[in-house]
Amino acid sequence: MMRKEFNITGLCIPRKHYMVNLNNRLKQMKRMVDKGNYFVISRARQYGKTTTLAALAEYLKDEYITVFMDFQTIGNEMYENEDLFSRAFTTCFLDELFSLHLSEEESVKELKQMLEDQSRPFYLMNLFRCLISLCEGSERPVVLMIDEIDTAQNNQVFLDFLSQLRNYYLRRERKGTATFHSVILAGVYDVKNLKRKLRADEEHKMNSPWNIAVNFDMDMSFSADEIACMLREYEADEHTGMNVEEMAGLIYNETSGYPFLVCRLCKIMDEELPGQAGFGTRSAAWSKEGFLAAVRSLILEKNTLFDSLNHKLEEYPELERVISRVLFNGEKVIYNPDLEEIDIAIMFGFAKREGAVVVIANRIFETRLYNRFLTSEEWKESSITQASFQDKNGFVVDGHLKMRNILEKFVVHFQELYGEKDKKFVEEYGRRFFLLYLRPIINGAGNYYIEAQTRDKKRTDVIIDYHGEQFVIEMKVWHGKEYHERGEAQLAEYLDFYHKQTGYLLSFNFNKKKETGVFDRMIGDKRIIEAVV
Repeated sequence: MMRKEFNITGLCIPRKHYMVNLNNRLKQMKRMVDKGNYFVISRARQYGKTTTLAALAEYLKDEYITVFMDFQTIGNEMYENEDLFSRAFTTCFLDELFSLHLSEEESVKELKQMLEDQSRPFYLMNLFRCLISLCEGSERPVVLMIDEIDTAQNNQVFLDFLSQLRNYYLRRERKGTATFHSVILAGVYDVKNLKRKLRADEEHKMNSPWNIAVNFDMDMSFSADEIACMLREYEADEHTGMNVEEMAGLIYNETSGYPFLVCRLCKIMDEELPGQAGFGTRSAAWSKEGFLAAVRSLILEKNTLFDSLNHKLEEYPELERVISRVLFNGEKVIYNPDLEEIDIAIMFGFAKREGAVVVIANRIFETRLYNRFLTSEEWKESSITQASFQDKNGFVVDGHLKMRNILEKFVVHFQELYGEKDKKFVEEYGRRFFLLYLRPIINGAGNYYIEAQTRDKKRTDVIIDYHGEQFVIEMKVWHGKEYHERGEAQLAEYLDFYHKQTGYLLSFNFNKKKETGVFDRMIGDKRIIEAVV
């Protein structure tokens, strides 16, 4: 029997791949189909759209004739005119009917005749007359699903096709005309946003003819419980001895349930870590240490998802500037769907809306973005980074990271390099400089992430994992003694959450009477090591 695996490319198949249970999603989507809704599944790349559609087609098969098409099979030249598009569409449509054993039905013959007749043009009007006839003669309602609609970008004939779908939908509502019972389109771009894919000189294409679609707001990310169910199936086969709930929680906390990232981490622990130094078996790989190693591997790899993220940042400079301010300065970006850069970030999945503000979608993306900014041409040759490369060998003793030593050296370098800078400069760049100093030290052996709940203009918490040992570092800008003491108390509470007795505080202090250096303080039973610059 073939061994199941975690799949990160293409369609997931239950008998071949470990998958989350999609039943709740399918039930919700079926309710929309039952109502006769037309809708668009617009989600980021590698978010499980194709797998979900395939599962839905199977789920509906007893009550509906579901024709599941993929527009990737229609080449660009087929969009040149109505005749080419209609013939390409019909060929794909008939192939699906053949797979459903419906190609010999009487209602299909007219469509086949139109395709075979080369003596006259095959216009969209002719195509839809055949499709309406087919729907009218069908024993069961017909549902049309089209995947990868992005393939149809920049094509007037596709917009005309959508117009025809809308026209017959409206006639169905007004006059009871037969047509598709439900239409489901899937792609990264919402059809209502196709104007962004069109050239500026084609203003007549700016308005999408798809205003009949209902909103599709379903959360398609994986919950921690869904990840745990998938891991239980894996554990039943492999018997690694992992703590399933703990591992599911770790994976969810790092990915926020982004399907590709979840499966990629699982695949690394299942296939790539076993046999590497420190992970001789799958049991060793499915541990917290193995998980952290998988995160390091994922963050450093090149893949199409990260390529897409980088491409969008290069394409939208304003988006890059906004994200940089969020990451390093703790600025709150108010959600505004009318700002193109914000809409693009959410559409492509590397940002999400939380209440009234926009945040980075998950820790993996956030760390990848930090790394991108910290190694950009503007910053990679900075003096503080060069100092870190010179110092780094002295910060690890017997495999343990000496965080106090790091803070001591950082204080010295920061005072030498930037001690004369004004308050605005330090508020803008201080935390960036610490991360620039930190990253070369832990790179390849440790992970770091920023705790989103505490990141603002006054306070940022950095969590570092190094060979399974965790360090909590609060970076703060001095805003008076009272605020400072309150922050120390918050850090002590935060250490309780991480079950730590020692925490670290890096204070950027503008008080002229300040004493720079590294100091020990006790807050209750917690030891706080504070570095003041």
